[in-house]
Amino acid sequence: MAFDLASAMRKKAEFESARLMDFEFARRARATRLLARALGLEETETVKQIAICDEASLLDRLLPQVACDREALAATYRNCLAEAHTQLIAERGDPTPYRMA
Repeated sequence: MAFDLASAMRKKAEFESARLMDFEFARRARATRLLARALGLEETETVKQIAICDEASLLDRLLPQVACDREALAATYRNCLAEAHTQLIAERGDPTPYRMA
């Protein structure tokens, strides 16, 4: 039985892709929750919106519910993304893919 390098590399790529996609989704969900908290909106209902729309659409949906302009809302969301990223790295570790040396 021989070692199949191509199969091992495919498996690694699938594992890394799944891990990074999971991290990105968790970051987006947490950032949305932080945004809802910062804006005084109901968190669970706001987070549910990420299942049906992208970030730009989410901000468009939230805009009528808040008393600020689009640029301020986008800036607040970017800050929430940065905070969510920092929190997740503290909890899970750095999501950077492992290198095969």
